[in-house]
Amino acid sequence: MAETKTKARRNPKKPDPLVQFGISEELALNLMRDMLVYRRFEEKAEEAYAIGKIGGFCHLHIGQEGAAAGSIKPLRDDDYVMSAYREHTQALAKGVTPNAVMAELFGRATGSSGGKGGSMHIFDAKTRFMGGHGIVGGQVPLATGIGWKIKYRGEDSVVIVYMGDAAVNQGGFHEALNMAAIWQLPVIYVVENNAYGMGTAFSRVSTTDMVDKSRAHGIPGHSVNGQDVLETYAFFRDLAAEVRGGAGPQFVDLRTYRFRGHSMSDPVSGTYRSVEEVERAKEQLDPIAMLRDTLMDAGAIDQAALEEMDQDARQIAQDATDFADASPLPGPEALYANVWAEINKHGRLFFDGRGAEGGTP
Repeated sequence: MAETKTKARRNPKKPDPLVQFGISEELALNLMRDMLVYRRFEEKAEEAYAIGKIGGFCHLHIGQEGAAAGSIKPLRDDDYVMSAYREHTQALAKGVTPNAVMAELFGRATGSSGGKGGSMHIFDAKTRFMGGHGIVGGQVPLATGIGWKIKYRGEDSVVIVYMGDAAVNQGGFHEALNMAAIWQLPVIYVVENNAYGMGTAFSRVSTTDMVDKSRAHGIPGHSVNGQDVLETYAFFRDLAAEVRGGAGPQFVDLRTYRFRGHSMSDPVSGTYRSVEEVERAKEQLDPIAMLRDTLMDAGAIDQAALEEMDQDARQIAQDATDFADASPLPGPEALYANVWAEINKHGRLFFDGRGAEGGTP
């Protein structure tokens, strides 16, 4: 439980971050609770994957909890969130229940996508979490379409879409931003900039700084320290209000760092970053430890209360795991559920027993 252990107190003469960012102690404590749930949830997912309870791909968000909580918690219920494939904690932040997310990871019928999506495709229309997406950059044009829908219908919502470092070099990214700029859509494009696209450092694939990637399209670029949940929350609170007020599309370089490998098949450090780099990041950039120190400096929490909060988070993660493990697998009838197709009776051969009209021959 290293991230909840008290360290030496910082200089009390330093400015109070809670005051600096206009965040109450109550809100800061809630952000701590949320981040602890995200961390313990992902640790349980890591454990379940290791013993074969979760199959397929699994991309953990450990180390990036501040980016999720800080950018999503300021949103309203009617705002939309869309993401890439490292999206478990983002779904939790938007209101998808831990039980539904974990059951989806387990491929169970009680999962948010009925067990048919898995780790990369958490989806919940009720909370307006519009899915994780496995194709690099594929979600960016889709989120732009949601932005068009909001403007076309005269609604008051915004949409945030997350992507990884590598997505900004995809053609769909630039086409989407160009359209969003022309139509002045209420979309916030966010790069979770953890410095690596899989195992490739961003500096090796681009001579343009991340924050400048949107400026050719006339979209303002911003850079935020995603490891500081208070700074991130205050920034997105204000930015969402500006976009809601008609500021048009925005682009955010949300600087963060993952403490695990790109996916569960990738070692923690891999061959592309040193063990020393990862350990230094854990020591200096843990968003949970950073907020812990702030709260303790403010006298808002003590060690006993923090450990109690952490125990509650562990129980939530365990309950979600137990729920997922006890849930049923999808039945054969789920195979064709929520699948729509228009059958051309004059030009299609069927190998699954169906006739030209869609029934049995």
